[in-house]
Amino acid sequence: MLSTDTQNGFESLTASEARDALAAGRITSEDLVRACIRRIAERDDAVRAWAHFDGNAALEAARESDARRARGNTGGLLAGIPIGVKDIIDTKDFPTELGSEIFAGRQPSTDAFVVSRLKAAGAIILGKTVTAEFAFFGPGKTRNPHDPTRTPGGSSSGSAAAVADFQVPLALGTQTAGSIIRPASYCGVVGFKPTFGYVSRTGVLEQSAPLDTIGGYARSVEDIALLLDAIEGFDVADRDMTAGRKPWLSDALRAAPMHTPRLALVKSPAWPNGDAQMKAAFELFATRLGRDVEMTEPDLPSGFDEIVRLQQIVQFTDIARNYGPIADANPGRVSEKLIEVIGEGRSFSDARYDEARGKQDLLYEALRPIFDDNDAILTPAAAGIAPVGLASTGSPMFNGLWTYLGMPCISLPLLQIDGLPLGVQLVGARGDDARLLRVAAWMMEVRRRKG
Repeated sequence: MLSTDTQNGFESLTASEARDALAAGRITSEDLVRACIRRIAERDDAVRAWAHFDGNAALEAARESDARRARGNTGGLLAGIPIGVKDIIDTKDFPTELGSEIFAGRQPSTDAFVVSRLKAAGAIILGKTVTAEFAFFGPGKTRNPHDPTRTPGGSSSGSAAAVADFQVPLALGTQTAGSIIRPASYCGVVGFKPTFGYVSRTGVLEQSAPLDTIGGYARSVEDIALLLDAIEGFDVADRDMTAGRKPWLSDALRAAPMHTPRLALVKSPAWPNGDAQMKAAFELFATRLGRDVEMTEPDLPSGFDEIVRLQQIVQFTDIARNYGPIADANPGRVSEKLIEVIGEGRSFSDARYDEARGKQDLLYEALRPIFDDNDAILTPAAAGIAPVGLASTGSPMFNGLWTYLGMPCISLPLLQIDGLPLGVQLVGARGDDARLLRVAAWMMEVRRRKG
């Protein structure tokens, strides 16, 4: 288990704890930001979570936040709380280099929609967190904070590692296959990918429009709700956003206590790709959990055996369309893996792509009846603990199918193997993000009570 060594321990506060302490006057935003800056200074050589970081600007913003609070303006949901932003999300105050030397020094003139929402909520943006190359497989410089010889996962590497290492309480990530859930599992934090279309992607690097989703990292489920409440908001510029008012996730968690949830155990078509230790740990966890909850193991609908490949067809085709021209114009400046995937994406016909797109809703509708009798799906978050080595970010096999289906997913740090974290993944019905977070909060509370 990671520990903190800084002077006051403020860096170990969750965002919700910090928010309460700020409101009560027990700490200032400057106290909190200074603690995070000290932690980054102590650990940056080992973890390397930041692509760009400006402690002086963060301290100035924190002082301004404290001054507003002193005048009686308590600010927004995240007033005075520091946050990291993945380096594929545009920020006018920091470069946004997309994890590629090709875009070194790229300086956006405007903020992404979600960054504007963070600022409106009063958050203090500490800097940009490291991403894998173009938010795909090419690793960045970040190391796993639990063991620097291991990958932190990807592509939201820096965001997951920074939250896990107590360098910041919140961070934004994105997922097109497994880029939020897998790093959360490897680094031992809570990682949440909401329903497709929940959060605006305007000003965010497009990899695959039918799949790209913005979410985030925290050290509690309550913090995830706080973060999503701060960044949600309808954006007409994002054609895939779901219309209508979304339920306040923080209110849902504060509602009447969750009944003992009903869970569907789904090992998924990726199960054969899991390693033996993960399978044993997951099955033991499910067996023990089954003593406290009603759990079923439903059969998956016909066609699910091809779902992993269907996700790849959509993602790889769009990568070829969006990144292919960049690679063509910059020979020798993109990774071999990306070149390989661009080639594979170009091999798919328009008809095959359209077929894969067309099955997204069909397969979801075939699966949806599971939620008539269950609150969430329980499934592995990753094939195993973080692999040794930094040349790869691990496999998204256990995540991509849920991203393909547009369903909300959360990884909870509930397992350990050889002292290293391993997440448990919960998946909810489309649009039922609030119920999924309630199940997740219930599960974390059960873990807390039982030790």
